[in-house]
Amino acid sequence: MTPAYDRLNLTDRVIIVTGGGSGIGQATARLLASRGARVVVADMNEAGGRGTVEAIRAVGGLAAFVRTNVADEDDVQAMVSFAVAEFGALHGAFNNAGRSSSGAPLTNMSLAAWRQVIDVNLTGVFLCMKHEIDHMLRNGGGAIANTSSGAGVVGFPHAIDYVASKHGVVGLTRAAAADYSNQGIRINAILPGGVDTPMLNSAMGNDPVVRRAVEQGLPIRRLAQPAEMAEAAAWLLSDAASYVTGAAFAIDGGYTAI
Repeated sequence: MTPAYDRLNLTDRVIIVTGGGSGIGQATARLLASRGARVVVADMNEAGGRGTVEAIRAVGGLAAFVRTNVADEDDVQAMVSFAVAEFGALHGAFNNAGRSSSGAPLTNMSLAAWRQVIDVNLTGVFLCMKHEIDHMLRNGGGAIANTSSGAGVVGFPHAIDYVASKHGVVGLTRAAAADYSNQGIRINAILPGGVDTPMLNSAMGNDPVVRRAVEQGLPIRRLAQPAEMAEAAAWLLSDAASYVTGAAFAIDGGYTAI
């Protein structure tokens, strides 16, 4: 093995993946396991989460599922406790769980609809980091990757709640990195663009005409596959990214470049 490969290796690292039941989370959980990590798949979707675990175990990987609502602090605390009880430690986390915009214009958006998106996309990341970092501080450090969005650094129409939440994830990532990097915890974010996931396809109404229009709006002229996001997250959680912290990586086919 080359030194570069060794630094990507995650053998015996225990890593939580929220939103691991589908899309980017599922692809990342499977990639992390293929590189030797023991993966805790957390999701509200039990069928999807358990399916991810079964797929990992089918090829000899180690994984376990825990049902988790990231907007509920008791659930998040239980998720971290489960990871430690199941595999003995916690070395990394991919805080990826999220939901799409309600789609309402700001003036018509109810406070309840606003809170549903903010609670999952922003407060959920805050709660996950709070309990993950608390454990990591007591056990030698670790690495965290958060999922923001291209909409976390630019405006995006008809998605006020989503854009605000994803901007917040970038802020949380940078501020937490400033606070904890000198204590052995690296914290970064990925900013996906259009990714071919169930959530995006649902937002597009599963309409091939809309999909084509979205693709044509990207310099790269196609949607990403979840595995392309997984590579970035896995790199950030590995020793190959040992000097990377407080960064927000756009992996968006050039969307934020135009």
